[in-house]
Amino acid sequence: MSRQINQPSNQIKLTNVSLVRLKKGKKRFEIACYKNKVLEWRSGIDTDLDNVLQIPNIFINVSKGQTADKESIEKAFGKDKSTNDVILEILKKGELQVGEKERAAQLDRVHNEVIGIVASKLVDPRTKRIYTFGMIEKALDMLSSQAHSNADKSHPASGAGTPITGDDAGAKPRAKESTWTGVVTTKSAKSQALEAMKALIAVQPIPVARARMRLRISCATSVLKQAVKPSAAGQRGAQEEDGEQKAPGTVKDMILSYVEQVESQDVVGSEWEVIGFVEPGAFKALSGFIANETKGQGRVEVLDMAVTHED
Repeated sequence: MSRQINQPSNQIKLTNVSLVRLKKGKKRFEIACYKNKVLEWRSGIDTDLDNVLQIPNIFINVSKGQTADKESIEKAFGKDKSTNDVILEILKKGELQVGEKERAAQLDRVHNEVIGIVASKLVDPRTKRIYTFGMIEKALDMLSSQAHSNADKSHPASGAGTPITGDDAGAKPRAKESTWTGVVTTKSAKSQALEAMKALIAVQPIPVARARMRLRISCATSVLKQAVKPSAAGQRGAQEEDGEQKAPGTVKDMILSYVEQVESQDVVGSEWEVIGFVEPGAFKALSGFIANETKGQGRVEVLDMAVTHED
């Protein structure tokens, strides 16, 4: 004879689910979402909550199907908030939980993207040639191993450690120690690539330098003093890493803002020409700006695809 097992009425079984978890007060609240939809919602690709949520309920534990009671929700989030408001807060501020296999796959994707960016922006200063994916990967592994080794020495697993005395007391940390500890999934690939490049250039496990394109930029002098459209200037200003440099006001200022080092600059007749070094990543934006703002009276010519220079 078969026996029916009665489940508690507040338990809901869900499968193939991604969790978003938020700790509020002393309790943990979760919502059940469809895989890959949370990131799309957060990036604005998908704005329909019905496509994100598997069920519009708030849980204490999704895996056990335990829903949160009204009293707990009101105590944590306030009585003035609706269920939808609470779900939105969890979705916006909560931590996305992923499985071990998904986490490994995500880490692998970010890792490959970071290595790809770094490999495209660094060259061997002696040959001016870019490094292969594998060589950059190996160099960063060396830095990561060094950083972890230094950390282990600084924080022994047991014992009180060796006291610092004599000439070592108050000494500054050794120069050129690696700050690269490896790729993580909580930061963007672009920001991690910048960190990786800084570490490689500082430590030099292999000879590296930033790659630069050598360009010749020509433009009619009649358009050089024209004011740049606010949209173009604002976009360029937002790209500045230090956040301090103001957006240029004229076409000439804007062009020069892309050039990291000017080799020569001259006016011949009615045409202005500058030869200089530009980061490869800025080439597309520079070309687009000249095409849009000079209306055919400016051009960009690539003289060398990968050149290094001293900053």
